[in-house]
Amino acid sequence: MLAGYDPAGLTLCAIGSHSALEVAAGARLQGLRNLVVTERGRDRTYADHYVRKADPARGCVDATLPLEKFSDILDAAVQDELRARNVLFVANRSFEVYLRQRYTSTEIERGMRVPFFGSRALLRAEERTEADNQYALLERAGVRYPKQFAHPHDIDRLAIVKAPHARVSFERAFFLARSPEDYQRQSALLAANGMVDAAGLDGAVIEEFALGPSVNLNFFYSPLLDELELMGTDTRRQTNLEGLKNLPFAQAQALADEPIRLEEAGHIAVTLTESMLEKAFSMGERFVRATQAGGAPGIIGPFALQCIIVAGPPKDFVVYDVSLRIPGSPGTRFTPYAAYRWGRDVSVGERIAMEVAWARDAGRLADVLT
Repeated sequence: MLAGYDPAGLTLCAIGSHSALEVAAGARLQGLRNLVVTERGRDRTYADHYVRKADPARGCVDATLPLEKFSDILDAAVQDELRARNVLFVANRSFEVYLRQRYTSTEIERGMRVPFFGSRALLRAEERTEADNQYALLERAGVRYPKQFAHPHDIDRLAIVKAPHARVSFERAFFLARSPEDYQRQSALLAANGMVDAAGLDGAVIEEFALGPSVNLNFFYSPLLDELELMGTDTRRQTNLEGLKNLPFAQAQALADEPIRLEEAGHIAVTLTESMLEKAFSMGERFVRATQAGGAPGIIGPFALQCIIVAGPPKDFVVYDVSLRIPGSPGTRFTPYAAYRWGRDVSVGERIAMEVAWARDAGRLADVLT
């Protein structure tokens, strides 16, 4: 398929959600074309507000491909269109979430008949229900993650319960419990509010709640350079947690039974103390090797280890979640780590485009695509 592509017309493509603008802007900066696959009714961001226009030059989106539903991307005619446009696909979290409502991971991997930037096979490891999931990768890498409880009656400290949302299939419902009795009370409250059901609770992950500030370590592994980069660091803003945290103590006590909602609302840039960088890179390098040991080619390009920094001495990272594709935060470029390396701010989207352009020019596209 690559042999039939026009090297001068390579097009980075992403689902129109999550980080599509990041991919489009990065492609433009490196002289590559871009295409955003949109869903009807939620396409104006890309087709109107950020589409490229002249006099004066503005916008970053070259073209959009509107579909009735994102999951229609696997239709044969759509796949033919993507190949005709020399598409290199950049998977984001929305791609996996929306297609998983209709297809299995295997159907997604096989049905996308265009090259992926990065590893298409590793996307499924984000799902905790997969056999070789993110916990298996963390275990192989020797990376610390929260203690897990096999059953609610095992809870003996503050724990967070991560269950599928009963009404919103691509969201999760979270609640905290410090004992089996507390678990029963909190789960009953959320069930009454329609946020969880029995099936979701049966498959929920229960893990120790790590106390400390959260920071996402957004890495990039380059097969061309055989080097790991820290692109930037950020933390999440989530509903309704942010509102609860900002309440005065008396009002917060009055809302003690309010279910916590951890829906993504945005991200803000944070930085690490420099003394933590050595540990962060060591952890990231071990994780890269663990993905490679699980099957070639391992991780390619961006990934994130989402951490809590727990108190010491010494302070340590506890990884509570893993992203095996482009992160959702475009704000990582506003932390200094990419500039320390490249002499200027480089966004994750541009770094992807840089790797593709270098691979094209060196005749090594097969090393960064699957």
